[in-house]
Amino acid sequence: MTWCPQSAMVLAAGFGTRMRPAANGLPKPLVPLGGRALIDHVLDRIADAGVPRAIVNVHYCADQIVSHVARRTRPAIVISDESDLILETGGGVRNALSHLGDAAFLVHNSDSVWIEHAASNLARLFARWDDSTMDCLMLLSPVETSLGYAGKGDFSLAACGEVIRRGTASHADYVFTGVSLMHPRLFADSPSGAFSLNLLWDRAITSHRIYGLTLEGVWMHVGDPVALDQAEKRLARAVHP
Repeated sequence: MTWCPQSAMVLAAGFGTRMRPAANGLPKPLVPLGGRALIDHVLDRIADAGVPRAIVNVHYCADQIVSHVARRTRPAIVISDESDLILETGGGVRNALSHLGDAAFLVHNSDSVWIEHAASNLARLFARWDDSTMDCLMLLSPVETSLGYAGKGDFSLAACGEVIRRGTASHADYVFTGVSLMHPRLFADSPSGAFSLNLLWDRAITSHRIYGLTLEGVWMHVGDPVALDQAEKRLARAVHP
């Protein structure tokens, strides 16, 4: 039987400033895409992959998100309340570690969606996890096939699968999808309060404990109104080619 994490962390505490012209007063995780809130796309995929529990962190418009996810029956939802202080990505996950268990867990941005090809990308990610060699395993999308992304890429991959930061290079092959597996040991000696996951990724790169897996399908970063429109049209083509 393929290993599956028992917990997922869904990052839903951001302000979503770039999305606001199209949000109609909603926090970004509740903005509809294809008739479903962005966070439901994420939580449905997590549940379908067999992960039984999701910890959702909240800050901006927290009450709206809490009320929305309370209507769900799967996965089981635990709220990590960051109403008093925004903790950024690293601080948000660190704050929820007591809910995430002692084994590796899934971390998933609430604005990261994709169209699968043949196989489940989360199942592929779980099958690739190697607890003895990894502290983090990232799901990466090829820059040229990513929707809603216009940057120069975040990472390349070594032959062994280790991630390599773009650094001063003109471009990198892959963009981080906002989805990864992480082990709690990644957070050893991490700071309290607000900090970015980049801090921990850089340490893991130095210690050769962070790897990447290429997404199969079409990844869509739904971060602003233009990207939302592009994603709507791409999803409609997938349903009615």
